[in-house]
Amino acid sequence: MKIADFLAANTIISNLNSKTKQDVIRELAGTITSANSNINNEKLVEVLLEREKLCSTAIDSGVAVPHAKISGITETILGFGRSLEGIVFESLDNKPTNFFITLITPEDTTGTQIQLLAQISKVFRNQELRSRLMKCESEEEILQTIKLEDEKY
Repeated sequence: MKIADFLAANTIISNLNSKTKQDVIRELAGTITSANSNINNEKLVEVLLEREKLCSTAIDSGVAVPHAKISGITETILGFGRSLEGIVFESLDNKPTNFFITLITPEDTTGTQIQLLAQISKVFRNQELRSRLMKCESEEEILQTIKLEDEKY
């Protein structure tokens, strides 16, 4: 399962405006719901924030994967946000988070979320990728950079 199968340029934010965890979630959700009119923005924000209350989705190396299952959708959707400055997101290594991969899956699916979480973990473990992503100048360039790395796994 490939990240590129579910990520589109219109769900990528090349420079997040947010400075807090809650605002990042809202900004990422807004981009996803703008591109997917069948998803209620407030409901998505609520579900993502509830998931964050269980345990932060920030892993380490500047990467977080906010994720949730949503009723009423039939396809898996990925969003991506980049913060050039980094945002405190309660990561395992206590460092600021720069990359946010938002994963939304249908409520009635099994396996897809776990497979994509594993693929995201493999792909974003690469320090060179993260360095290249910090230099990208557009959403399309970010998408192409992720696609090229994604194909290696």
